[in-house]
Amino acid sequence: MLNIDGPTARASLPFDRLIPSLKNAFASGCEVPLRHHHTVSAAPDEAGTLLLMPAWSAASGYMGVKTVCVYPGNSLRKLPGLYSTYLLYRVETGRPLALIDGNEITSRRTAAASALAASFLSRKDASSMLVLGAGRVASLLPYAYRAVRDIRRVAVWDIDPLQAMRLVEQLRADGFDADVAERLDAAACAADIISAATLSTDPLIRGEFLRPGTHVDLIGGFTPAMREADDACFGGTSVFVDTDEAALKSGDLLSPLANGMLARADIRSDLAGLCREAHAGRSAVEEITVFKAVGTALEDLAAAVMCFEAVANH
Repeated sequence: MLNIDGPTARASLPFDRLIPSLKNAFASGCEVPLRHHHTVSAAPDEAGTLLLMPAWSAASGYMGVKTVCVYPGNSLRKLPGLYSTYLLYRVETGRPLALIDGNEITSRRTAAASALAASFLSRKDASSMLVLGAGRVASLLPYAYRAVRDIRRVAVWDIDPLQAMRLVEQLRADGFDADVAERLDAAACAADIISAATLSTDPLIRGEFLRPGTHVDLIGGFTPAMREADDACFGGTSVFVDTDEAALKSGDLLSPLANGMLARADIRSDLAGLCREAHAGRSAVEEITVFKAVGTALEDLAAAVMCFEAVANH
């Protein structure tokens, strides 16, 4: 069984190849049971969370499961609060094939899925983006988007201005025209694409910020309590999701669905529908598109297979 560490996984998952791999995976489909969620009480008042995310595809010949351990109390131990691993198997026999760094799998497939959606939903001439957040996933977004659009200008906003500046310096070194966004409203109005990857519980993006032709990409909120966009962002815009699960667990969608700003029937398509060409995506230059993602084990499996085959065939 291969043991694929973080740097090796990162090098095996370039966005120009990972995005087409995800497109093929969404078009083909696979078995994705509901994720398992367990509370682990191993120490007094310091419960951890264990997430299990399985997926398999008889057509591809692979099966896998991502494990995510979330332990908030680890900060007191000077340890990361989250550990993630991916186990890949042969689907016909259950033979273990590889243990892969789960953090790289998760962050790179998340950014790649965002860019994949944007290939259908953003304007073809989009060249500027606003990134909300400066963490692991947010820092990858300009590079992923550059694989599908000619992104030249990037504004970065983060609750920590120093972290935003560090990302800006990295982007400048890699050829982007990058700056820190001092004001969200002004930066949003100037961007062709707005991509948010934060842990915010209060809306950061407001409908009044959105100009015609904007594409809004919401990645960070994955619980009912988390919000990156206000309800107005979903009124009179074209709304898309990665999977149906987004409308069941995302605060960004639950609120406008509850108050009537958005109806379930108003959600135009999921990512599989776009990849299978059941829906054409953006239909007009002036259209405002909104994509809400919560992630799926299908993406993890596709990335893990690509990583394994790259290393095994090297």
